[in-house]
Amino acid sequence: MTTTVAHVHEETDAPYALSHLDALESEAVHIFREVAGEFEKPVILFSGGKDSIVMLHLALKAFAPAPVPFSLLHVDTGHNFPEVLEYRDRTVAEHGLRLHVASVQDYIDAGTLRERPDGTRNPLQTVPLTEAIQSLKFDAVFGGGRRDEEKARAKERVFSLRDEFSQWDPRRQRPELWQLYNGRHAPGEHVRVFPLSNWTELDVWQYIAREGIELPEIYFAHEREVFKRNGMWLTAGEWGGAKEGETPETRLVRYRTVGDMSCTGAVDSDAVTLDAVIAEIAVSRLTERGATRADDKMSEAAMEDRKREGYF
Repeated sequence: MTTTVAHVHEETDAPYALSHLDALESEAVHIFREVAGEFEKPVILFSGGKDSIVMLHLALKAFAPAPVPFSLLHVDTGHNFPEVLEYRDRTVAEHGLRLHVASVQDYIDAGTLRERPDGTRNPLQTVPLTEAIQSLKFDAVFGGGRRDEEKARAKERVFSLRDEFSQWDPRRQRPELWQLYNGRHAPGEHVRVFPLSNWTELDVWQYIAREGIELPEIYFAHEREVFKRNGMWLTAGEWGGAKEGETPETRLVRYRTVGDMSCTGAVDSDAVTLDAVIAEIAVSRLTERGATRADDKMSEAAMEDRKREGYF
């Protein structure tokens, strides 16, 4: 697998112009190689969701034909979609990668974390994540966050410095002129790295289509038993299910983003192909997190508050 440097555009007189997807790919590959050169022990957050899948695909391209020089880390809430976990494990085995799993359930069993009344575990990921980073001594952590997802993420640089407690301070953001990234950090600190910062949800899907990247079937329309809560279609699972007044029904749905089942909603859709998904997203007026993630609706600054505490 090789990285494409340039494609000739038939519709332009500039033979070395990059398409917008080639430019985004080139930027991401540069970021991966920059981190490999600057840091001692980077890790890629990999959940089996579409953004982490694209991120891993870019890492494979960045270092081909050599193997990816990083291991993977997944913070497992214990309430993940089975289809996504199956994809995660299959991908790890296919590429011979090493996967570290930080389990929220282990922390609950040990009494370090307490189950929330609403059953949502996404806010509980911070402690397992930060302790895994500290105990395994990762000094750079790749995440699939994009600036178009949420306003707190829009504030963040590609290289985002975190202190010895994994906390984020917006006032410590560094300038990144001319794609020059400053990875300097003190002992105990680390840097969160976002190779997809400048991508949009539509860019991600167009890239998936162009590259022929396989995804979990959950991203395409399928019949599923769901129930409505707070304006979202949720799926019952170990976390719980429909309450009084919430009637389960079978609908044709798909997921725009995947996370903890208790706070990740499906959307009504008949999009069963990549082209159909792309057409659907192109006319959507809601971001994927705004439309389908209840944990971001807890307060106006929910994501920023969690990021300050150490969340991605």
